[in-house]
Amino acid sequence: MTSPDPMAEIRASFFIECEELLEAMQDGLQQLEDGLHDSETINVVFRAVHSIKGGAGAFGLEQMVRFAHRFETVLDGVRAGTLAISPDLMKLFFRAGDHLSDIVRASRDDDDVPQGEVLAAELDAHISADAGEEAEEEIDFQPMGIALDLDLPALDLEDAPPLWRITFAPEADMYESGSEAFPILKALADLGDADVTCDTSSVPPLAELAPESAYLSWRIDLRTQVDEAEIRSVFEFVEGLCAVTVERVDDAASELDVPEDIAVPDLPPEDAPSLDRPGQDPMATAETASKRPATTGSTPAAKTVVRVDLDRIERLVNLVGELVINQAMLSQSLESAGLSPHSDAMNGLDEFQRLTRDIQDSVMMIRAQPVKPLFQRMSRIVRESSAAVGKDVRLLTDGDATEVDKTVIERLADPLTHMIRNAVDHGLEAPHARAEAGKSPEGTVKLSAAHRSGRVVIEVSDDGAGINRPKVQQIAMDKGLIPTDAVLSDGEIDNLLFLPGFSTASSVSDLSGRGVGMDVVKTAIQSLGGRIAITSVPGAGTTFSISLPLTLAVLDGMVVNVAEETLVVPLNVVAETLTLSDDTIDEVEPGAQVVRVRGGFVPLFDLGQALGYRTDPGNLTGSVALLISQEDGSRAALIVDEIQDQRQVVIKGLDDAFCRSPGIAAATILGDGQIALIIDPSDIIAHAPKGVAAAPTSLRLEA
Repeated sequence: MTSPDPMAEIRASFFIECEELLEAMQDGLQQLEDGLHDSETINVVFRAVHSIKGGAGAFGLEQMVRFAHRFETVLDGVRAGTLAISPDLMKLFFRAGDHLSDIVRASRDDDDVPQGEVLAAELDAHISADAGEEAEEEIDFQPMGIALDLDLPALDLEDAPPLWRITFAPEADMYESGSEAFPILKALADLGDADVTCDTSSVPPLAELAPESAYLSWRIDLRTQVDEAEIRSVFEFVEGLCAVTVERVDDAASELDVPEDIAVPDLPPEDAPSLDRPGQDPMATAETASKRPATTGSTPAAKTVVRVDLDRIERLVNLVGELVINQAMLSQSLESAGLSPHSDAMNGLDEFQRLTRDIQDSVMMIRAQPVKPLFQRMSRIVRESSAAVGKDVRLLTDGDATEVDKTVIERLADPLTHMIRNAVDHGLEAPHARAEAGKSPEGTVKLSAAHRSGRVVIEVSDDGAGINRPKVQQIAMDKGLIPTDAVLSDGEIDNLLFLPGFSTASSVSDLSGRGVGMDVVKTAIQSLGGRIAITSVPGAGTTFSISLPLTLAVLDGMVVNVAEETLVVPLNVVAETLTLSDDTIDEVEPGAQVVRVRGGFVPLFDLGQALGYRTDPGNLTGSVALLISQEDGSRAALIVDEIQDQRQVVIKGLDDAFCRSPGIAAATILGDGQIALIIDPSDIIAHAPKGVAAAPTSLRLEA
């Protein structure tokens, strides 16, 4: 059996760290664009780009090193106050950040790295001649395994910046993780004027020396303008693996001892990776750091993160699903045996159910991720789309910390991309048209996420002209999608946008106009067990709302019987249950009935008829109805024959070979091994055929 390549694992770890740094860079750039021009925000962006450059040098990624160096040189001009932040400069920074992201991902996937000569020239135009010469000299591109000389600048005590005294004592675990002391010393030297002294007093005689032990430590006197937090950030990837102290030396001139020769360890080439900054040391993994607590004097870690391969998490989720199914089978078997509810076996079963639920919740939390990275990707889509159509567009985000299942996030990227492009291309007017309407020439697209009623709702809205409903209806008639004499409500006209082949674009462009669009979006959302709805106000804009399940693995459901079939209704949409009687049922027209609920009228829908299990619900007196709360605030009641149970069920997706029927979201396996369909009540109500005990549309909002 071939052992795994350790360098491949280290390289993979580096690219994972790059994704986190790119996210921090995008956050910082967004804050700068929002007007937060403080030094710390600028430093966050600078450090992210600088750290990516340092790590790239260790793996021979020359193009990444050179572009990142150009980028950080311009950022350094902003940090030093020689370059003022302007709207044009921010646009350049965002484009540079996007290009750096492309280089990182192309290098990770071994694809052709984009060149970006034009962008590089634009960055060079903001670099002064002196800085440019210094930048060219500073690029020290050497792959891992080649030692660097620690070339420290001369020390000038007159009007010198503050002096910090740092002690750095690595432990054996630090070297075992693949980290080295040299890049950390080099990174400290990059912060200012450094005097580095190596303490070799702990090195034993050669006969007693243990190769895996750590004997060397260092004292660094650093004269720099940066604060303590930035100094400590140099050690952030080796926290818990070394002892570090950082203290301010007040009387700088008297305390400083400048030796003629700076003592640094003699590192052989094979032991000195040229990581420019240790913040990106790809060898320092969180898994290793979690082995030991922080030692005395080291910076305390806020939390420990362990990276786990996604396949292992998926296997764990599947095993928990099987555990839930087996727990349900055991429950049903014990209940069928007629045991007393107070017996030891039944009490143990209750505890088993509680533990199963806790395990399931914990596993789902592992899969949950914030939508922030997805939203950050959409900011790039807005920039590129607005540039393509010549519009000035600003993206606002809200609720980007909202967590949802990782699978949902991955499969949501393409639908959201199309909706964002649709908002920029179709939703927002041209700048001159906005000015004529009394609006700001800059259009706004808002992307928000929130948890509502056990689901996650993501909305894409714009402040454009809204849907031109007469035009939409006319296009649908011209294409033969609806009869020429059709009389449609506003909502029905809006939903024409989801018909296959429908497009309002007058010409084909890079963004739209090919007749493949919102119908694909709707299909993708439905495949996730979600729904999409449109609201539009003429002259004020349009909002697309996507409602999705929090997880694609397990849900709390109500098991019901309908026409001798067993179905599962998601519990989060059931507000209450009702028993129907003659006094509470009214017929507003043949085949359209409503039920009185606390002074209001709620339309009735027979679930058996809607699914084709029966043609007539019969006498409704004594039947059970589930009061369904929909996301738009309306309510409806689904008629069922009997409620069996309330339990947790494992979601099993339906294969593509099965025809997707409206109202059927997925399936599950019950405790007795029976397969039951999981229904989507809102979809059933929306597609209920006329005459299925449904009230007229005018009554669906409750009288």
